[in-house]
Amino acid sequence: MSTNYTNLHENNLNTMKQYHFFAFDLGATSGRAMLGTFDGIHFEMREISRFPNAMMELHGKFYWNIFGLYESLKEALQICARQGIGLTSIGIDTWGVDFGYIGNDGTILDLPRAYRDPYTNGAPEDFFKLIPRKEVYRSTGIQIMNFNSLYQLFRAKETGFSPFMAAEKILFMPDLLSYMLTGKQVCEYTEASTSQLLNPLTRQFETTLLEVMGLSSSLLHPLTEPGTVIGTLIDTLAAETGIGKIPVVAVAGHDTASAVLAVPAENQNFAYLSSGTWSLMGVETETPVLTNESFENNFTNEGGVEGTTRFLKNITGMWLLEECRREWAKEGRNYTYAEIINMAEKVGKSRMIVNPDDSRLAAPTRMTEAISALCRETGRPVPASDAAFIRCIFDSLAQRYKEVLEQLEGMISFPIEKLHVIGGGSQNSLLNQLTANAIQKPVFAGPSEATAIGNCMMQAKAAGLVADRWEIRRIVERSYAVKEYFPEKS
Repeated sequence: MSTNYTNLHENNLNTMKQYHFFAFDLGATSGRAMLGTFDGIHFEMREISRFPNAMMELHGKFYWNIFGLYESLKEALQICARQGIGLTSIGIDTWGVDFGYIGNDGTILDLPRAYRDPYTNGAPEDFFKLIPRKEVYRSTGIQIMNFNSLYQLFRAKETGFSPFMAAEKILFMPDLLSYMLTGKQVCEYTEASTSQLLNPLTRQFETTLLEVMGLSSSLLHPLTEPGTVIGTLIDTLAAETGIGKIPVVAVAGHDTASAVLAVPAENQNFAYLSSGTWSLMGVETETPVLTNESFENNFTNEGGVEGTTRFLKNITGMWLLEECRREWAKEGRNYTYAEIINMAEKVGKSRMIVNPDDSRLAAPTRMTEAISALCRETGRPVPASDAAFIRCIFDSLAQRYKEVLEQLEGMISFPIEKLHVIGGGSQNSLLNQLTANAIQKPVFAGPSEATAIGNCMMQAKAAGLVADRWEIRRIVERSYAVKEYFPEKS
């Protein structure tokens, strides 16, 4: 805990019976502001506000509206002030890889480009003409995906993207928002680890990857560890919101890193599945896994808290369902999630299976047509109703989880005894049961708000209220009920 933070809050923390942590948790389709309350033993959370977060298309480019997100953040802080909530600190987590450009006078030069912008299509293959694919993986341990920050920078330079050409620095999404709050620029480790610019062994940026593009490492700030206090709200913002000079903490800024911190596991022998728009399945290891097998299977080594590595695989998740729902809504058919699960249950077991990670499902014009085409291509039955498409997606995800878990087991040195499902998908009872049946291991579902919980608990760690990640997990275990799913007999 920093000296400034101690001096600022020492009296407050010594006299308060409860500590209130503000988590600004952003996903690729929506965001929310959450309030975590901790009394030293139990933790609870409630929602302050929720708001949409959608990519903006303008002149063929896709952006994130960072200024709209900033307004949503301010509005949530104003709600806290009106309700008389004395915040202990603020933390921000987001998805990975995306960033904004900063000018030499501190100006935010443009809206951040969104990772689904097609300008990076084919970028990895072009970059590998400069450095071979295997060498890039050996240097970074990161799954090769066209939207990684490395390839975004590569394309920005190649196309002469104006904000890039004028940039003094880049700031990843959570760091960009914390800069807007505090005026301080940092580069939080777990978020930076998703960029494919970082060496997981040295825990420093791999400058060769920048130099081969003619870029300087000065574009990036030195790394900041999660749990570091960045600064306090700038005076104007503290006054405008009425919330005061609250400290802002660099939590585990990548949302999956925060979510894994909140897995209520009792020991290392678990796998996790962070289930949302993306499904991220992996394990927590003490060191990176940089083997021929991890390279061939395209697994990733991302930074965790306390020097750990999140060895995982990115799997397309509820994106498939979200895109189908978007189509159906345009046609006047809107379903709640309870209705969706009920519809899929009535379909029953089917042979309608596709690979969720097929590139043709990444951004199709119509998701239902893309799924149907893949079913026909592989000789599978084609879904004939909305319910059948839902069941196809659920069965396909469960099958994919089985495949990835088996790959994980072949690459690590400890047994996987159970799978913890966290995030919004943990509430999908049918998919959880299908997953338990597929992997033939127990599935423990919850908490659904793991990301925001991990965000708040890292703030608690920064405040000196908890010792380490295992104490955090014990607190989560006694504060939240999890639902257990056991494999059913075939």
